[in-house]
Amino acid sequence: MSKKTKYSAEELEEFRAIINEKLEIARQEYENYRAAVTNADGNDTIDTSPTYKVLEEGASTLSKEEAGRLAQRQMKFIQSLQAALVRIENGTYGVCRETGNLIPKERLRAVPHATLSIEAKSSKRR
Repeated sequence: MSKKTKYSAEELEEFRAIINEKLEIARQEYENYRAAVTNADGNDTIDTSPTYKVLEEGASTLSKEEAGRLAQRQMKFIQSLQAALVRIENGTYGVCRETGNLIPKERLRAVPHATLSIEAKSSKRR
């Protein structure tokens, strides 16, 4: 029996559904982080009030910086998921870019944007 080199159309549709679900959640989280950075949901005068304390300003700045970092990380995750959708379209989804073998379904269900098998990933760390 020959070794399977690609996932079937039905399997790819399962992965597409998983990716689209994760993509929707990731976009919502990104918007939440972006709103925290830009203070989009604030209609008050807290940040222009003359009584605003220095320590509170520092905490607010740190919070916005953290939200900014989280937003950047979330955007990278969104781009990875979008790239996985492209790989589904061009027929390369689920193929390890190091070994050329299929990445196990269990790994793709857990990390749908994976491009390396566990073996390839662990050999890179050594």
